[in-house]
Amino acid sequence: MAIQRMDNVGIVVEDMDAAIAFFEELGMELEGRAEVKGPFADQCTGLEGVRCDIAMVRTPDGHSRLELAKYHSPAVISAGPRNRPHNVLGTHRVMFAVDDLKDTVARLRPHGAELVGEIARFEDSYLLCYVRGPEGIIVGLAEQLR
Repeated sequence: MAIQRMDNVGIVVEDMDAAIAFFEELGMELEGRAEVKGPFADQCTGLEGVRCDIAMVRTPDGHSRLELAKYHSPAVISAGPRNRPHNVLGTHRVMFAVDDLKDTVARLRPHGAELVGEIARFEDSYLLCYVRGPEGIIVGLAEQLR
């Protein structure tokens, strides 16, 4: 099996506090907030100079999460074609945990998948990448390193 589970869905927002409040009101719980930046973020997203705040909210059962992202750089883009970059408002990606990231990318390529950036290693924890799939949807893939 290639997919282990759906890990989280990412959404780019302009007003982080308002987005958190909305999802908390819906019944989700704030897991935490952090700033993301550096070479790993640039590699994975295919952007340069990434600096964004993220907040992770989860469903009460703990099985599903949303990652909310507010980009400080590069600036957000409000609209565009189907091959929109990673920092467009309202779109981000759906992330899946996989057993073998490189094999999964290879299997998706015949179905039109293209890497958005590069396969990036986050510390000794994960291999990560984003691929653009049907309709321009960005799908994230994460392989936990053992």
